[in-house]
Amino acid sequence: MTLRPHSRHRWAMALLALFVSLASLISLESLLSPGAHAGEERVIANAFGDTRLADTPQRVVTLYQGATDSAVALGITPVGVVDSWLEKPMYRYLRDALGDVEHVGLETQPNLEKVAWLDPDLIVATRFRHERVQPLLAKIAPTVATGSVFDFKATLRLMADATGREDRARELLRAWDARVADFRRRISAKLGDAWPQKAAVVRFKSDHLRLYSTGFAGSILDELGFEQPEAVQDQGWGMKLTSEENIPVINADVIFVLLEPDDPAIARNYRHWAAHPLWQRLDAVRHDRVFEVDAVNWIMGGGILAANAMLDDLYRHYGLDTHHDSAAPGPATSVTAMPAAACTGGASSMSRAHDGEPHAC
Repeated sequence: MTLRPHSRHRWAMALLALFVSLASLISLESLLSPGAHAGEERVIANAFGDTRLADTPQRVVTLYQGATDSAVALGITPVGVVDSWLEKPMYRYLRDALGDVEHVGLETQPNLEKVAWLDPDLIVATRFRHERVQPLLAKIAPTVATGSVFDFKATLRLMADATGREDRARELLRAWDARVADFRRRISAKLGDAWPQKAAVVRFKSDHLRLYSTGFAGSILDELGFEQPEAVQDQGWGMKLTSEENIPVINADVIFVLLEPDDPAIARNYRHWAAHPLWQRLDAVRHDRVFEVDAVNWIMGGGILAANAMLDDLYRHYGLDTHHDSAAPGPATSVTAMPAAACTGGASSMSRAHDGEPHAC
């Protein structure tokens, strides 16, 4: 049968209408279907196992200091953070970036009800602090965790992987590697045969002294080429000294003293130890190489911004020129408590820890 011209026109119009209707239905379905515009599900390997993320997180809660520092470095403004250890409620170097952010308690005991109230789509924790509450955290939101609190590179990479900021993390780590290479070259040229130096990192408390070997500062000093005093090698995080008789174990080429300037009791204890004859015999003291440094930069901050601030301190203390290309990068613009012994100590005048890290108390 041969169709007349006007019949062919009616058929063409009917087919066009059908195509438009189908296209409209497909478009509507795509709008109504959950996850239609979401990215493919990603699996983030971390210390809590594999965490599945259906989309790029927008509401992040950080439950330890290094994660908060890393978030700012990556250009993330968390919806919730834990309180800082010093300079409460937040370290001064992070206040501009985090002035209006909600606080969710302590790193060692986050307020899970408040975390849930913030309705996060990602929680960044650490197995070292939060392994016991991991099932509760996972019920609130997808949770990723590092193994420790002081590995700033692992924290940065994990947060970047979880939030889609891998390029920014690589940029920050390349800049860090360049600064490390620059420092090693400059200090070797300046000190000559006196390099490498043995470095002791000590922190005075009101009634004792802590000598660190690993942790945040220790790992950075090791990367920079410093060596540890013989007394603290293979001693876990380090040791705790409660008697001045143990001062000789601190002996090193250079001593970095971590102070809390707002605590008069700590200042008095430092003056008491520093006046002891055994302190005066230490190599670093005799050669005028005892440097007082900021505890926030050296052990509390825990992230790449604090690491760069610590490196700034070292450039300054050794009188090394810092050229523009080796300057520290700035922020991007865009629970389990430790045993009480970690803070109160035991009966012995010198205690050691082989398996744990010190509570930042």
